[in-house]
Amino acid sequence: MQSKENILSCTEEVRVRFNETDPLGIVWHGHYIVYFEDGREAFGREHGLTYLDIQNAGYVTPIVKSTCEHFLPLKYGETFRIVTTYVNSISAKLIYRYEIFNREDQLVCSGETIQVFLDSNGSLCLYNPEFFQNWKDKMGLS
Repeated sequence: MQSKENILSCTEEVRVRFNETDPLGIVWHGHYIVYFEDGREAFGREHGLTYLDIQNAGYVTPIVKSTCEHFLPLKYGETFRIVTTYVNSISAKLIYRYEIFNREDQLVCSGETIQVFLDSNGSLCLYNPEFFQNWKDKMGLS
């Protein structure tokens, strides 16, 4: 359950590149997962939880589940914004929700990813790593 008072999110503007489109000139469906990655990267920079921070603490966070729902197409040259929201959980995992909006503020795509923590031996962490719990405390998410 996520507290309404401490919702952490980030908005990033992105432009569709030529190599992301199919022969019809629309974004190929698989690239939306890459856009989610753009959102996670921006979130990490804004809120102090980058992949380098995680790696420097001795962990990796592979994605174990991803969902993506498509509503409208994006086309080459268009700009869009991706809103990435952290979903707080008591479990040792990172859950992010994504919403992609076009220039007309229409919802183009939404989705979610779940990542788990693996230590330097590749073992699944059942409890929040200390650095992550410290981050949650700092953000008021405990």
